[in-house]
Amino acid sequence: MFDDIQLNVALLRRRVPNLTAAARAAGLRPATVSNLCTGKIPLSRAEVRTLATLAFLAGCTLDELVIKGNGAGMMETGIKALDLLAPIVRGGTVGLVARPGMGQLVLQAELLHRMRKRGFATVFWKPQETAPDIEGVEAEAETVCDTMEEVYAQISAAREERDVLLAADRSVVLSGELLALRERLQEAGTRPVTIVLADSRGEAPEQEAPYGPLDTLLQFDMDMAVRRMYPAVDPVVSTSTVLEGAHLEAVHQAIQQNARKLLRRYRELRPLVNVRGLDHLSEADAATYRRGERLEAFLTQPFYVAEPYTDIPGEWLPLQETLDGVRRVIEGAADGLDPGELTYIGKLP
Repeated sequence: MFDDIQLNVALLRRRVPNLTAAARAAGLRPATVSNLCTGKIPLSRAEVRTLATLAFLAGCTLDELVIKGNGAGMMETGIKALDLLAPIVRGGTVGLVARPGMGQLVLQAELLHRMRKRGFATVFWKPQETAPDIEGVEAEAETVCDTMEEVYAQISAAREERDVLLAADRSVVLSGELLALRERLQEAGTRPVTIVLADSRGEAPEQEAPYGPLDTLLQFDMDMAVRRMYPAVDPVVSTSTVLEGAHLEAVHQAIQQNARKLLRRYRELRPLVNVRGLDHLSEADAATYRRGERLEAFLTQPFYVAEPYTDIPGEWLPLQETLDGVRRVIEGAADGLDPGELTYIGKLP
């Protein structure tokens, strides 16, 4: 139960520059303190007296000195489609793959807005070239930076006490600056930096791996965007490393698999229905189509950043309510509702 805690080394070293001498003067073994900082000794094996002394030396509380969570696992966003089908990895890299006008920068701005409200430090690494909707992203960030040095300074200062969400453009991937920033930020015991990358030029769909290795891939779907089903995230192609291994609870894993299966079949049936109508489907396929249509509608969501344009209040839906609503749609609880009644709502009625 203590495997997910670690020492806030950045905070400790900043506040106690000569940590070895200070530890010795306080009656601690310098080797023990060094091994705790490097992770050679798990924090779960540290004596309470040692941690209390380190907190005293740093002038902080134990809650500030000990970071809960090792940076892995899911970062809840309150966005149904993401949390269900392609969860964002806390401390990982997210890549948004879309053509212009499909809502990728709106989603990037929305993530900044939501996580800032959750206490994250939010930083926007502004690209040199301007693009439509870029001002919306800039407006939602706590800090806007023009250079890698500015980004590094802001993150280094903020991550001692808060998780960081960094929004950036694909241009910093191509220039090599993002890789250089990651290398400089590699420090044990500091809070995670989650990176959300978008492509303001819209060239990403043409590339096999537009951002390099990703923890979460959010592929946008043109058909959904044309039908104004936002966020227009492809429910079949989008994926996350959180879905691998044992990172998700069994219930979440089962519901997302069932949802993906239903939506995959629904998308296979859509062209046929568009040409020949629903009456040409078998009874079983017709039922699948209707439930898939309702689930797709339910996974749309009002965004806070879009309120001035839609007059619909933004919605945050906790993960458990998302899972419960999706399960009920799959099981037929929404069969009596029109898809329009499920579009751009929060929880299931």
